[in-house]
Formats: sequence, C-alpha cells, structure tokens
Amino acid sequence: MPEPKEHFKDRGWIETILRYIPGFRGYLEKEYRRESDALQRQWLADRLQRSKAGIDSVSRQLVDKAQLDALPQCDRLRGRIDKLIGKISGAMNGYSGFFDLVQVTEETLDRVYEHDMAIMQDVEAFSEAVENLPQQTDEAAIVNELAQLMAQVDQVEVRFDDRAEILAGLA
Repeated sequence: MPEPKEHFKDRGWIETILRYIPGFRGYLEKEYRRESDALQRQWLADRLQRSKAGIDSVSRQLVDKAQLDALPQCDRLRGRIDKLIGKISGAMNGYSGFFDLVQVTEETLDRVYEHDMAIMQDVEAFSEAVENLPQQTDEAAIVNELAQLMAQVDQVEVRFDDRAEILAGLA
C-alpha cells in the first residue's frame, strides 16, 4: 500500500505551484490520503476475496470424501467473508472534503492509518489461515479450524468497525 507522503513524487508542476497557496497544501495532502485509503481498502477486499479459494478447495475435498457435516460451516465462513468484503468496500473514506461539515483532522487520519495497518496484518494472517485450510485432512480438524477462522473473521470485523468510530471521533 502506498504511503500518503509518497504521492507527492507523482504530482505535476501545477500541483507543486498550488501547494504554495495558503490552505491548499493541507487539502492536497488530505486528497493523497484519500487515494491511499481507497487503495488500502481495495487491497483488503481483494485479499479476502482471494482467500476464499481455500474454502472452495476444502469444500470439494469434503464432498469427495462424502464428509458433508462441515459444509454448512464452510458456507457460513464464506458468507461472513463476503459480508466483510462488502463492509470494507463500502466504508467511509479516511477523509473529509473541503466543504464537508465534519472535518477529519490530520491527527485523526494518522490514527486511522495506524489502525488500518493493524487491520491489514489481521487480514493477511486470516487469509493465510483460510488458504492453509485445505491442508487439513481430518474432518474433525477442519471443523475445529473453521471455528477458529470464524472467531478470526469476527475479530477483523470488530477492528474494522472501530475504524469508523475513530473517523467519527468516538474512539
């Protein structure tokens, strides 16, 4: 994910000149953060989407072995991942526009950025665990792992909900 401060390297000469106008520099920096925020949320959603291949694979394994008891748990986990993807994709930007009534401060944006980095680590750990699920061969081990993955996806969702509270100034 690109750093918000790295966007300045790609700006044009007009943007460079406009940065000298009082107040405009902060507006541009918030715009860069908005772009970074959108990129980060897209990465989170894409990473979760890719991880679902592990669920598909283990579901096929279970069907092939006629071990159908764990399939509803696979479907529930897939549904929870889809719900989280939707929540992430439709989330409020870590930004407020120039004319918005509620302004998100630079300090708040920094807190959101740090919080989002922790979410990225959680999503990566969760996704790796989902992708490793097909390595389990015993149905009881799969059921146990699915329960742990449900707890992990709950934790990621709670952490993502905390992000909205930070942006709203409640946390």
